[in-house]
Amino acid sequence: MDKKAVMVCGHGSRDPEALREFELVGAGIRARLPDCDIETGYLEFARPMIRDGLEALRQRGARRILALPGMLFAASHVKNDLPWEVNSFMEAHPGVEVRLGRDLAIDGKLLEAAADRIAAAELAAANSSTGGRIARSDTLLLVIGRGTSDPDANSNVAKLARMLSEGMGFGWAEIGFSGTAHPRVGPAIERAARLGFGRIVVFPYFLFTGILVKRIYSETDAAAALFPEIEIVKAGYLRDHPLVLDAFADRVVEIDGGTPTMNCQLCKYRTQIVGYGDEVGAVQAGHHHHVAGIGTDVDGHHHGDGHHHHHHHHGEAE
Repeated sequence: MDKKAVMVCGHGSRDPEALREFELVGAGIRARLPDCDIETGYLEFARPMIRDGLEALRQRGARRILALPGMLFAASHVKNDLPWEVNSFMEAHPGVEVRLGRDLAIDGKLLEAAADRIAAAELAAANSSTGGRIARSDTLLLVIGRGTSDPDANSNVAKLARMLSEGMGFGWAEIGFSGTAHPRVGPAIERAARLGFGRIVVFPYFLFTGILVKRIYSETDAAAALFPEIEIVKAGYLRDHPLVLDAFADRVVEIDGGTPTMNCQLCKYRTQIVGYGDEVGAVQAGHHHHVAGIGTDVDGHHHGDGHHHHHHHHGEAE
């Protein structure tokens, strides 16, 4: 096999629209890396599963696969679940090497893509029949992250908000989370509304739509009705922005050309972090077997394995 083999590893969702958007990103990566044999797959809630994609590449002759996390920040999925998937596949197929890349993280290209989405929302508001031309200095930027049980990943949302706010000239920045971490979306908007700004731009820092993004927008609409004196604007999420696709392509080159490493300085699994000392050295293992492959595929068909599972719910899941 002459082509480099690349496995794009998505989170997965029960929302068919989210899966279609992930496949759009996969198509964009293929267009940027025509010399690569690329498969896509999901960690949970959808098919094809990651191991299905890895097996498809192996069947086509791949013996060295570059695995690309389709996730913004490194929390439990990137630190534990994906390594478990990769290591399990290599254990089952000793002749295949799978090199796992790092999360997209805070990247210059992603910051530019985020700024484009925010600016587009501002322009749409200014051009609407009810919107006015409110200066950025009179606007508050509210960045909504996914929310995880990993404080390192959550802190990146705060850093991102500051970099966007200061770089774009907003009057202030606040953060919120769709689940697991606090403040949640509703309380975050209510707090922002009391700070005296004429406009609030709510920006979900997500790659794709899904239950969580739609919930964020629904809660934003509810807040807009609660605070009619403030213009509350919904910005689009990243989706298949060209710079997002460029950032993915950069990660593939990074995996292939060196040893990509995540920031482990503040990782609760590697370092004594205040309040998380009992998680240092935790076993690196997958935690979502009960939802692997269930839900929908990209055509919206439901899948199940015919077995009953004990289900528990995570704030990270869509």
